[in-house]
Amino acid sequence: MEAPEEKEAQVAAWLKKIFGDHPIPQYEVNPRTTEILYHLSERNRVRDRDVHLVIEDLKQKASEYESEAKHLQDLLMESVNFSPANLSSTGSRYLNALVDSAVALEIKDTSVASFLPAVNDLTSELFRTKSKNEELKLELTKLEKNLTASLVLEKCLQEDLKKAELHLSAERAKVDNRLQNMDFLKAKSEEFRFGIRTAEEKLSARGMEASLSHQSLVALSEKLAELKQQTIPLKKKLESYLDLMPNPSLAQMKIEEAKRELDTIEAELTKKVDMMEL
Repeated sequence: MEAPEEKEAQVAAWLKKIFGDHPIPQYEVNPRTTEILYHLSERNRVRDRDVHLVIEDLKQKASEYESEAKHLQDLLMESVNFSPANLSSTGSRYLNALVDSAVALEIKDTSVASFLPAVNDLTSELFRTKSKNEELKLELTKLEKNLTASLVLEKCLQEDLKKAELHLSAERAKVDNRLQNMDFLKAKSEEFRFGIRTAEEKLSARGMEASLSHQSLVALSEKLAELKQQTIPLKKKLESYLDLMPNPSLAQMKIEEAKRELDTIEAELTKKVDMMEL
């Protein structure tokens, strides 16, 4: 483990290397900042070392490629006395296109044996891509249909919701009206109940007989209707007596008897009616 003084010296050297001739920005020197800058300098040193190794490797490969290219060029010159420098502009374009194609296809050389598998692989990839595009188109068409159906359904639901809200508003108004009517009827019922109770108390204070109560009056009304029905056959019987010719004294006596009976019934009926009117 390095001492703090060594770390500070290494940090100062690293900052001087980074900024060069430019002034180093002022910073507070303390153990924490020194430790942070020390770790940064270490990471920077490791990165510089890795970059240097990569550069050296690339330089070596470039040198090897140049040697191989020079060897092939010399071999080509010795075999057919041909040099790329002797190519026409069109030939140079074709050669550059061939090289670019080999680089794009990532093949090791420009031979037919290398080109054909690469082209076949590229063609297969093209067919797979087209097939995938067709599947995506079908899926997209299906999604568009589903989206259209969903939009139509949403519109229908919105219209149904609007109708339901209008119906609910109308029903709510009816319910409110009915509640108001119910409150009014309850108030009136209470008012009538209070009036009936007050009237009964007044009538009771005045000594009203129980026979003049509502139930008694209803019974009397029913009895009156029954008596009216009973008078009908008596009137018919009286009319039949009026048509009799023999024994005028007997007929007169029957007529008088029927008249008395009729007068009795009518008197009783009139009494009952008067009592009901009270």
